[in-house]
Amino acid sequence: MANEGKVALVTGAGTGVGRATADAFLKNGYSVVLTGRRKEPLEETAALAGAGDDKVLIHTCDVGDAGAVADLFAATKAKFGRLDVLFNNAGAGTPPLTIDEMTPEQWQMVVDVNLTGSFLCAREAFAMMRAQSPQGGRIINNGSMSSQVPRPGSAAYTATKHAITGLTRTISLDGRPFDIACGQIDIGNAATPMTERMVEGVPQADGSIAPEPRMLADEVGEAVLHMSNLPLSTNVQFMTIMATKMPFIGRG
Repeated sequence: MANEGKVALVTGAGTGVGRATADAFLKNGYSVVLTGRRKEPLEETAALAGAGDDKVLIHTCDVGDAGAVADLFAATKAKFGRLDVLFNNAGAGTPPLTIDEMTPEQWQMVVDVNLTGSFLCAREAFAMMRAQSPQGGRIINNGSMSSQVPRPGSAAYTATKHAITGLTRTISLDGRPFDIACGQIDIGNAATPMTERMVEGVPQADGSIAPEPRMLADEVGEAVLHMSNLPLSTNVQFMTIMATKMPFIGRG
């Protein structure tokens, strides 16, 4: 396969978009580091892809913990020797809450996972890609549609995802001298456990409750794979992938 010898690391790889993306990488020749908080879902991801131990590293990690993230990347280097792609996918949110209903603890939890976690993983990946030979690699951040527009009652999630866009742009600039490309994928309504509630109906901007269409998470995995397979001289800076009929474009 064309991607033999390439190594990808996927955070939040135990479920949803992370699992679908890890599966796409594994089935297209990559060796893959699977990380998340719980070991069992990561093992299930590897088993579903039919991947052998030589192609997979399973390493549990709290991405908001700097020491744990450093250990994750040290283990990656020890097993595979390099890193070609980081997919910063791990994310957390809260139930729909107006800003006055949200506790400081809920805010901090979302910031720790979505923003600090992405920073810590990108920081370690950047250092590894800068030092390795051949130099370079690619960092892809999961921005979510919330990096562009908010849902009602999503102050913490939306603020962190808007911040991811700034992080993406800055890493893109900082990475140019070292052949490190950085892009962002903004995902709308992938069919994952996180979006199950959309089937029954979720709050809309006009105050109504309405069901929203969803798309297969596998389509997102294929999109991330496409971004990853480009030569480092080419970058998808921002990609929006969404269920065609979700209420995003237009006024409703």
